[in-house]
Amino acid sequence: MLLEVLGSALLGFALAWAAAHRLPDRLPLRVIVLVTGTLGGVFGALVTHGALGPGHFLATLIGAVAVAAVLLSLLIRPASRRLRRSATV
Repeated sequence: MLLEVLGSALLGFALAWAAAHRLPDRLPLRVIVLVTGTLGGVFGALVTHGALGPGHFLATLIGAVAVAAVLLSLLIRPASRRLRRSATV
């Protein structure tokens, strides 16, 4: 169980780092993104481990990454759109 939690925390952190590196203008502060990804990975591992039971290491990590990705997707803001006005306005 300890290896599952540590592995899922590292995977969640790596996913958050990649998202913060790829979309810096659409996400909040980098610290918030990194903490959300890490805690999302740990929470996902605990939920998946509780649902499947022991002995499903790979499935637990996949569930952890899925929950971390969902939580990170909730942080993404829409792209800023500039108002385009016609020449007659």
